[in-house]
Amino acid sequence: MSEEKDPHAPEALDASRAILNRMRESALSRGEARIDAAKAAKFEENAAARKAKRRASAAPAKYTDGRDPQEIGNLFGKIVRDRGWSAPVAVGSVLSRWSELVGPQIAAHCKPESFEDSTVVVRCDSTTWATQMRLLSHELLKHFDKELGHGVITVIRVLGPAAPTWRHGGRSVKGRGPRDTYG
Repeated sequence: MSEEKDPHAPEALDASRAILNRMRESALSRGEARIDAAKAAKFEENAAARKAKRRASAAPAKYTDGRDPQEIGNLFGKIVRDRGWSAPVAVGSVLSRWSELVGPQIAAHCKPESFEDSTVVVRCDSTTWATQMRLLSHELLKHFDKELGHGVITVIRVLGPAAPTWRHGGRSVKGRGPRDTYG
């Protein structure tokens, strides 16, 4: 059996101390000064204080009369509320976010035509989709209340596909449709 030395034995401690002293001498010969832990902690503390002071001096001044820099979203919201633009912004939001609000499948077949007095007029590309929109209108109104705010949209008026026109050119007679085309 081989004998293992105890790492806490006095000989082992002397060997580690000898290595540490050699490392310190090597560092001194290279011109590196020894800094004890207390000095190093104080140096780090001073560096952090200098950094914080630089950051504080670069920060914008704090004004007491409300001239502090503010986020653009907060300013825009305040302007909209102060000037009573909530309804027009809601209209733009509904028309621009239509596919996000109703989903891509409904948006592919049903397009908003107008939005006035909390009523959205929606034109569908087939009578099937118009019927489906009428059935879904209650759920969509709940979803609009959650997403846009209560009362922004109160009515969804659904229109079927537009009928083709038979008037071509400037010389057409009123009331005369396709005659025997469908007869």
